[in-house]
Amino acid sequence: MKKTTFNVSRRSFLSHSSKATLMLGIGSSAIGSAFLTACGEGGSEEEVQMLSTGFEQTPLGYDYASLEPHIDAMTMEIHYSKHAAAYANNLADAASEEGVDVGKPLEEVMMNISKYSTKMRNNGGGHYNHELFWKIMSPDGGGEPSGDLREAINGAFGSFDEFKTKFEDAAKSRFGSGWAWLVIDKNNLLQIGSTPNQDNPLMDLSDFQGIPLMGIDVWEHAYYLNYQNRRPDYVSEFWNVVNWDEVSNRYNTLTEK
Repeated sequence: MKKTTFNVSRRSFLSHSSKATLMLGIGSSAIGSAFLTACGEGGSEEEVQMLSTGFEQTPLGYDYASLEPHIDAMTMEIHYSKHAAAYANNLADAASEEGVDVGKPLEEVMMNISKYSTKMRNNGGGHYNHELFWKIMSPDGGGEPSGDLREAINGAFGSFDEFKTKFEDAAKSRFGSGWAWLVIDKNNLLQIGSTPNQDNPLMDLSDFQGIPLMGIDVWEHAYYLNYQNRRPDYVSEFWNVVNWDEVSNRYNTLTEK
């Protein structure tokens, strides 16, 4: 399988490459340092808006019924207003209990999650994952990516169809609850993998690490009302709502030359 490398923003990379270490965590790699800069005070307004995640639940950018028939309205309403809202509320409690500065990007906590409680891990992960999930879906989604992202996918996986197959396999084969991801890893490579429960690739204790470009929720609450036990059908339908503009913007921001 072919791989392709990516150039992190030259400005961010050069200013932070000296801080890179041999540690496994994405946060201690050059791309991780550049990512945190883009998320925080060192990034442009556009980069901060694109890449950083706050501690509060943001309004859904579309109606609950907008993703039908691929994701039904009742599932979306319960998923957003009950499951995701609970993660946000519990994250606020954990942040207060553990003295976390909620004015900083949640990504900083994710990259150092081993220093925090299980409550922070579960709810911080759940909140981060869902905030990204809502963004990378759209009523006008579907189709295929274009431009630099398309070229990167073809270079890394051979073709868009091969990428889809590998991504679907990661989602379908995740045992129990969890997520499947497309990320840029600490070596600046495009990778596909999955994480259990509400873990994500930003976490320093995750077996699969990287900066997420997109992810799919394969907890049963994400699909069971409509698809019951047919997770593969839900995963296949997901392509009809992927917001490739959002995914491409994340990619382009991270690989800005």
